[in-house]
Amino acid sequence: MTTDQSSTTVSGGQALVEALTANGADIAFGVPGESYLAVLDALVDSDISYITCRHEAGAANMAEAYGKLTGRPGICMVTRGPGATHATIGLHTAFQDSTPMIMLIGQVASDQVEREAFQEMDYRRFLSEVTKWSAEINTADRISEYIGRAFRVATSGRPGPVALALPEDMLTALTHRQKSVPYTPAKPHPGEMDMSAFEEILEDAERPFLLLGGSGWTPDAVKDVSDFAAANNIPTSASFRCQDRMDNRHPCYVGDMGIGANPKLIQRLQDADVIIALGPRLGEMTTDGYKRLSVPVPEQTLIHIHQGAEELGRVYQPDLAINATPTTFARALCGMQFKYADRWKDWCADARAAYVAWQEPVKNPGNVQLAELYRHMIDVLPEDTVYTNGAGNYASWLHRFNQYRAYPTQLAPTSGAMGYGVPAAIAAKIVNPDQTVIACAGDGCFMMSVQELSTAVRYGANVIFLVFNNGYLGTIRMHQEREYPGRVSGTDLSNPDFVALAESFGCFATKVETTDAFAPALEAARKAGKPALIEIIVDQEAISPTTSLSALKGGA
Repeated sequence: MTTDQSSTTVSGGQALVEALTANGADIAFGVPGESYLAVLDALVDSDISYITCRHEAGAANMAEAYGKLTGRPGICMVTRGPGATHATIGLHTAFQDSTPMIMLIGQVASDQVEREAFQEMDYRRFLSEVTKWSAEINTADRISEYIGRAFRVATSGRPGPVALALPEDMLTALTHRQKSVPYTPAKPHPGEMDMSAFEEILEDAERPFLLLGGSGWTPDAVKDVSDFAAANNIPTSASFRCQDRMDNRHPCYVGDMGIGANPKLIQRLQDADVIIALGPRLGEMTTDGYKRLSVPVPEQTLIHIHQGAEELGRVYQPDLAINATPTTFARALCGMQFKYADRWKDWCADARAAYVAWQEPVKNPGNVQLAELYRHMIDVLPEDTVYTNGAGNYASWLHRFNQYRAYPTQLAPTSGAMGYGVPAAIAAKIVNPDQTVIACAGDGCFMMSVQELSTAVRYGANVIFLVFNNGYLGTIRMHQEREYPGRVSGTDLSNPDFVALAESFGCFATKVETTDAFAPALEAARKAGKPALIEIIVDQEAISPTTSLSALKGGA
């Protein structure tokens, strides 16, 4: 079936693709299914690139990464039942990370509803906990309306995911050609009274502290906030996995408030008299189980700026709540300089010195010194290199010793999802083919999405995949040894030959067993001209940058 642009009648599938195109969609990530064949047919005549993934979780994670990188909704297409349930992980990550995303799900025909037909589910109920809005388009005449609303809901207020179910007969039904007005997100701005109150609090501050995070950032917003911090000598931290919200070389950047944060940084947060939280939700990871700040009223004066009004006061009751996006608030900071900023100079310099000291490489057990690997990558890779990761103790070296020098260059799930780094890296390389993209994964994390190496090869997404192989699930083993010493259960792994496996997909691959072997391996991977995998053998004793497995056992 082909689309005749002069015709006034189109199929529901064609109307859907036209509405997506009108709203700026250029890429869709998915796994084909018979439930949405009419959409796949319409894509043939469109300008939307369809990226065929090897698992719906991979497709959803790629769409979520697209949303993080671009600020526009990542589009994911999956079939009904198993397809949608596989893809739900991406919705959960997008929800917790406040990432704009739209998932389109094939659905049983309308005359089969409530019969438990083949793969039938009610997605409005099933996905209500992991989406901002879930709906079903039951008539083709309303496709443009639903798609337009989906883009606006996904990007307005606190961004997040939307899911739309598409009954099979609705997609094949004929409908009139529909008009669409390209979406414009509704972005809250700080008011004059907000900024006056903000300035009044800062004028009296002795030890201000700026905490950046959340979604809704742009390179311009990062620059505006960086200039504000520099003009006023305000130490600036980042919430969990939001380290690219300020160039880590900036004299006011003092580290990340994530898992395993610098104890001196945590103390500085607690010693502050004014905390400006610009963008983060102040969730469990950033606050270490809500213990770094008192609940519900912190001892410090709290200014909380967030794009979702419902987040302000949700856990921590702020002295000043401002409903604004990082972009609109950052613009309001331009040119703002406090007359007493000089008195904060030492406070900021001391915090920066503590960060620089925390960045110094530390030794870990084994023949591969992980901190040194990141030091080398900082030295040789471009400033706009994108780093991705999923979940696992391997990421603690990345978060502590890497330096993020541009925005957006960090793709990592604050939801703590394993298997994210590989598909996220592939999406990043597809979106920006000229950027260097490094995917960091533990052996457990990598095996959850290894099949997407096929996607990388097929689409020429020349990512460099670093697989840190220690033969077990390090995070859970760490908790086991601390809480239940000597009673190991379920955390040992049996791994394939990662080099042979990657080569079988068509990748370049090599193994690194010493620190000195990493530099030539990385150089070879960069010159390979195709996706590349470097397996890095990590000693099992190297459980984290601050302790060893034996020390954990002894401490327990």
